[in-house]
Amino acid sequence: MTNTQIIEETISFVKETLKGAEGGHDWFHIQRVFKNTLLIAKDEKVDVLVVSLGALLHDIADAKFNGGDETVGPRMAKDFLISLGVDKKAIEHVVKIIENISFKSSLDSKKSFESKELQVVQDADRLDAIGAIGIARAFNYGGYKNREIYNPEIAPNLQMTKEEYKKSQAPSINHFYEKLLLLKDKMNTESGKKLAEKRHQFMMDYLEQFYKEWNGNA
Repeated sequence: MTNTQIIEETISFVKETLKGAEGGHDWFHIQRVFKNTLLIAKDEKVDVLVVSLGALLHDIADAKFNGGDETVGPRMAKDFLISLGVDKKAIEHVVKIIENISFKSSLDSKKSFESKELQVVQDADRLDAIGAIGIARAFNYGGYKNREIYNPEIAPNLQMTKEEYKKSQAPSINHFYEKLLLLKDKMNTESGKKLAEKRHQFMMDYLEQFYKEWNGNA
């Protein structure tokens, strides 16, 4: 099976698996991350098959939709890639990307894996968490979890551990301070950093307008 065929089969698998998924973690999210990955990869020396598969499979079974079990996604991805006959080393690399890509993983001081391929896919995923799309996804997920949009009496927790982050039920606006606004400075690649600047500023402008409207000043 050629690399092109492997990617085509993976796209079909992901589309089918994520039918009916929450709107911020559905096929369209995967598609955007895949496109971002290929864009960033143009300026990096990486294994294009590995970053492509990492992007396509990174949210195949997000832990927050699987009872917090972080092993489901990597296991599903591994089993699927084995069924396609993908090279063993490539499979291991893709699985490591899935296990380490999330923001909450960065809250864990024990980093167990690093690669340029992980950096590229991680940047691509983080780009989809900020800017106009990131704002839409934050409120979509907040609505999905029946969270408040904003509560002035609940301050953002800026020192969260990984476990606290996973259990958080805070209002959606808090998520900007607890994650989204932090991502610009967590980008790995030069391309990712440049792309993040404009999206970060868009969120800052949005928050300024939000507070004006909340306080009846606009």
